[in-house]
Amino acid sequence: MLWSAFLIGLFGSFHCIGMCGPIALALPIQKDNKIKLIIGRILYNVGRAITYSFIGLFFGLVGQSLSLAGLQQSVSILAGVLILLMVLLPAKFSQKLYLLKPAFGFTNFLKRKFGMLLKKKTVLSTFYIGLLNGFLPCGLVYIAVAGAIATGSFLNGAAYMFVFGLGTLPVMLVVSLAGNFIGLNVRKRINKMIPAFMIVLAFLFILRGMNLGIPYVSPKIQQTEINDNSVICH
Repeated sequence: MLWSAFLIGLFGSFHCIGMCGPIALALPIQKDNKIKLIIGRILYNVGRAITYSFIGLFFGLVGQSLSLAGLQQSVSILAGVLILLMVLLPAKFSQKLYLLKPAFGFTNFLKRKFGMLLKKKTVLSTFYIGLLNGFLPCGLVYIAVAGAIATGSFLNGAAYMFVFGLGTLPVMLVVSLAGNFIGLNVRKRINKMIPAFMIVLAFLFILRGMNLGIPYVSPKIQQTEINDNSVICH
């Protein structure tokens, strides 16, 4: 399912222009060295991907615990349902849910740190900004987290979220280098396509959990049963 992580990041990155674009555009500029400029922008995006991988590590561990309890199929179905809800719920209701986050104070802390790092003109500071940016609340990240849980492994969860971060890299890298190059009309058209893609992805997760025996889409998961009726001879 790693391909789905990359596609979530790639298509979703057009939405990220409005959310994280201002931060990318405000990154420190090394006017005297174009190579440092490019390296700094790459490090910023890699920093986000690294933070996503740590988030995936944690939620992948949650998925692994559920998988060991024999709930992997249920988790995959639940992940698909959650993605559907996040896509289909009215925006006003989603915003109310975001306001209920206990991480609201942590978000303000991140913003203060952003302000401090943006004042620095070093390449390394852009990397730290990327690391912090990965912790910002984002509906797209929540969808990727649902996928990380459904992997049923802490390593696969980390890989899933890292690939998701890499998926956002092409668009966000160009934005940070060339500015807001994508017109508003183009972004609106792409944003209209994102929900349709997410719905397809949600159904893929649901089908995967239904254990239908369809190759690549819903592979058959063999469960080993322990037979306790063995006879012990003395």
